[in-house]
Amino acid sequence: MPIYHKLGSIPPKRHTQFRKSDGGLYYEQLFGTIGFDGMSSLLYHIHRPTIIRSVDQPIDVRPVLSCPHNITPRRLMGFDVPFTDDYLDSRTPLMANNDLVLGLAAPKGSMTDYFYKNADADELVFVHRGSGTLRTQLGNIPFVSGDYLLIPRGMIHQFEFKEGENRLLYIEASSPLYTPKRYRNHFGQLLEHSPYCERDYKLPVELETHDEIGDFRIKIRKQGMMHEVVYAAHPFDVVGWDGYNFPYGISIYDFEPITGRIHQPPPVHQMFENKAFVVCSFVPRLYDYHPLSIPAPYNHSNIDSEEILYYVDGDFMSRNDIAPGQITLHPGGIPHGPHPGAYERSIGKKDTAEYAVMVDTFRPLGLTDAALSIDDGRYFRSWMENQYE
Repeated sequence: MPIYHKLGSIPPKRHTQFRKSDGGLYYEQLFGTIGFDGMSSLLYHIHRPTIIRSVDQPIDVRPVLSCPHNITPRRLMGFDVPFTDDYLDSRTPLMANNDLVLGLAAPKGSMTDYFYKNADADELVFVHRGSGTLRTQLGNIPFVSGDYLLIPRGMIHQFEFKEGENRLLYIEASSPLYTPKRYRNHFGQLLEHSPYCERDYKLPVELETHDEIGDFRIKIRKQGMMHEVVYAAHPFDVVGWDGYNFPYGISIYDFEPITGRIHQPPPVHQMFENKAFVVCSFVPRLYDYHPLSIPAPYNHSNIDSEEILYYVDGDFMSRNDIAPGQITLHPGGIPHGPHPGAYERSIGKKDTAEYAVMVDTFRPLGLTDAALSIDDGRYFRSWMENQYE
């Protein structure tokens, strides 16, 4: 996300004295990635960001894969994941490999008595239903349904929800997520043919600065373990910052689809990427306009990727009997394509009104007990017709 941003008060030159009104120093912190070679931001704290009162025994939160080797197409009934009061407790991992954890969360309450930091992974949260504010050290980001929220690893934050029942899709990525390379020039600016641009970003605003001493619980995920660390100063004590490494949001409704005379392959829907997977946004769009076009996707073989589709809204044109909140998994190793009748009924149609989030991973995924418990158990037979029974 190579774009410069700043909030609050900062000194004219980095790594120089920056003094408070009483003559004391503010404490500078480099919040960086890839050693000193990646994107970074410089933060200025009222108190040292290193003041730790206590560290509790860690809890193992690594997802347990009860089905580590899967070739079965599956449909998961996502809205069967129950609502839970606490945000972190509500997060239900469904699929995982060494590159990512993908799951659903259904929190009823806000994070009021603790903060959270994922020191293992960048987090991408898609807000299916709900609204509120992502509160962070670097400012707040109001969010609504349809927003993606990208939270870089190491960012201390809280979710504050307006409603009592929220539905989220989340991804924990072991390597950083970026905008697709083919949509950026060598300076990092998004190009004219990109389906979105920098003005679509929801950048941090309203920098909260708390000058408070006390006991502040921060739950930190590190190496698959959840550590509870108590800091002596409020973590949101930043008076100013600038740089390139910060959380941001962008709405699926701001994605402008790329269309063509014949069916366009999934990369045209791409929203984010890293070295291990891509995230795509399917949005309402005009269908292909070649006189003999078949708007429905052709059958294709997942030889080296797993395809996950999270259905958000609308009538998904290539599927039968699909509803919002459901997830389909099309594993690598076998082909998949439109459901019976979808290929034919797409001919002559002019547009589609679907919304969905797609994740394509480049390595196989295992499934947890939670995923198997909401699997309909029949999806793999959904391409069967009477003539094949």
